Amino acid sequence: MSEVVIEAVGVCKTFGEVRALSDVDIEVTRGKVLGLLGHNGAGKTTLVNILSTVSPATSGRAAVAGFDVARQGAQVRARIGVTGQFASVDEHLSGYDNLVLIARLLGAGRRDAAARAGELLELFDLAGAGAKPSRTYSGGMRRRLDLAASLVGRPDVLFLDEPTTGLDPATRISLWETVESLVARGTTVLLTTQYLDEADRLADWITVLSKGRVIASDTAGRLKADLGSRSVRAVLTPGSVLSTASGALAAAGFQPHTEPATHTLTIPVDTSAEVATVVRALDTVDAELVELTVKEPSLDDVYLALTQSPDPSPAALGGAA
Repeated sequence: MSEVVIEAVGVCKTFGEVRALSDVDIEVTRGKVLGLLGHNGAGKTTLVNILSTVSPATSGRAAVAGFDVARQGAQVRARIGVTGQFASVDEHLSGYDNLVLIARLLGAGRRDAAARAGELLELFDLAGAGAKPSRTYSGGMRRRLDLAASLVGRPDVLFLDEPTTGLDPATRISLWETVESLVARGTTVLLTTQYLDEADRLADWITVLSKGRVIASDTAGRLKADLGSRSVRAVLTPGSVLSTASGALAAAGFQPHTEPATHTLTIPVDTSAEVATVVRALDTVDAELVELTVKEPSLDDVYLALTQSPDPSPAALGGAA
């Protein structure tokens, strides 16, 4: 069986009258990425703070790398790296000096600290700027330096709390590639993000939080299959009668949505076989197609289905968790 590296069971966290987390369960095995999704205030950062020993849970239990986060905090901290939502490096120090300082604080000698700093600057494409004060770095460079800082101690577990917030697309992709290379080497990652494409690319398993509760937890593929929506978009020639085409589709059992301004029909379908049925129904009324496209379900569809439900709970959503 795969080794469980990050685990939370029944974790609750309250701040006065506010319940930030309620009976949260998660599990991440070695060398895997858990994507933690949720709106602002859903409880993502609170959970990261508990798992990284920054804040204690009100109740429940959690363990990282086999150590209890409440009773064995020193052992946990020795095995984790954390990158928060904002760069935490000292802007008055150079990139190189930031990394050396962290290595020294972790107990490395001068020679080992220098070697590790140089290695990480190369890994994150910062060697050319290593001697410059980090305040002169671009946003993307600062985020790469921040991620490098979290890896100085060669952690087994990496917590990434919205690491690409505010970055341009090229820099985001570069960071994704770095994370993928770390995971390939065996690092276990918990990633919080509001970017669904980020979770879709990086995460082996996705957990969705809403108001401090887990409302879904599964692979991206199964979530999309269970909660996503496939649809056919048919654009007709101006000479075709939209209402006639819509009627033919309704007679075939579909519920088309018409957009007269663009002469377009959008038809929800459950299976790939129904796409052919859509085409046959349109053919019965001689509707001429300009374009026919199939939109596969996405994590955006899943997230909206989950978070816009009047009762966003596993039971209300068919037990998605």
